[in-house]
Amino acid sequence: MALTGTTAHQTDSAEPARAGHDDADRTGAAKRAGGRKVLPGLIAAALGATAAWAVHWLVPAVPALTAAVVLGIAAAHLPVVRDRVRGAARPGLSVAGKRLMRLGIVLLGLKLSVQDVRELGWPSLVMVIAVVAATFAGTWWLGRRIGLPGDQPLLIAAGYAICGASAIGAVSAATGSDEEDAAASVALVTLCGTLAIAVLPLLQHPLGLSDPEFGRWVGASVHDVGQVVATAQTAGPAALGDAVLVKLMRVALLAPLVAVVAIGLRRRARAHHAERAGGAPTAKPSLVPLFVVGFLVMIAVRSTGWLPTGVLDGASLAQEILLTAALFGLGSAVHLPTLARTGGRAAALGLSAWAVVAGVSYAGVLLTT
Repeated sequence: MALTGTTAHQTDSAEPARAGHDDADRTGAAKRAGGRKVLPGLIAAALGATAAWAVHWLVPAVPALTAAVVLGIAAAHLPVVRDRVRGAARPGLSVAGKRLMRLGIVLLGLKLSVQDVRELGWPSLVMVIAVVAATFAGTWWLGRRIGLPGDQPLLIAAGYAICGASAIGAVSAATGSDEEDAAASVALVTLCGTLAIAVLPLLQHPLGLSDPEFGRWVGASVHDVGQVVATAQTAGPAALGDAVLVKLMRVALLAPLVAVVAIGLRRRARAHHAERAGGAPTAKPSLVPLFVVGFLVMIAVRSTGWLPTGVLDGASLAQEILLTAALFGLGSAVHLPTLARTGGRAAALGLSAWAVVAGVSYAGVLLTT
């Protein structure tokens, strides 16, 4: 009897161990299956990023990030590859568009330091804040008035006000926006930013801007960092230096913008919960998303001056590669027939917002000169 009881006890003790082992096996198998599921899309994003850099190398005036969006849209509609892009590669491309975007935004913080802000000076700093606030509020309001669907008004406003696709990725990650809304917003902002490369240099002399003034105007009004460089370099190194400095100041405002959006969402969630009168609590978005904290930490690290030039150059390259792959992933989520249904309204918003940011920043440059 004692032997039987001992055996039974051993058997009972073995059951939880076997169950835990089975759970671990299932978890491991699920992770491997998930990895296999996203691998085709990650490979496609890497190939798309490589192709975008090849386009930039062949035509330097075309930023790699712009090429990535265009190639992603093309891949989603070409008969040869569209079924794979919308099918087997979709999970990995979605991961690229979200997670790689967040990593790229974190590394973007290494481009800015507190010293850069000091060098800009208080008048220019106030001008940048005013341009960002006016552009964001005006674009968001107009987008809602003309009836753009989903989060597109909010995302387009963030893209125009801060730093193009990177800002759209940051805000969409904080709000949990639909992937198609983010992709359509990136496509519109990228298109208008690309047009700025050709149009703004033609306006420098008619508007009576010196090279440094032109650089500050470009930095305050053009969306993506690469587009700022491509536009400002047409007026020489003085314009390019001021343009990048002003642009990085706008990038620094990404963190407070995301925090303000998150606070607004939390308040809306609380109001919605109160209206439900005792219903299940509504999940609250993070006040400051983790990747935004990482962005601020990178600014602090850069400000110490401890990082050698080689490390900063390597981080800059990694950041651009990550964002290029992410933008290919976002571009591949664009569905042109769906986009066409709101294309007229989106184009009207894009042109109006472009006029707002260009006009406000031009006035700001004149007032701070």
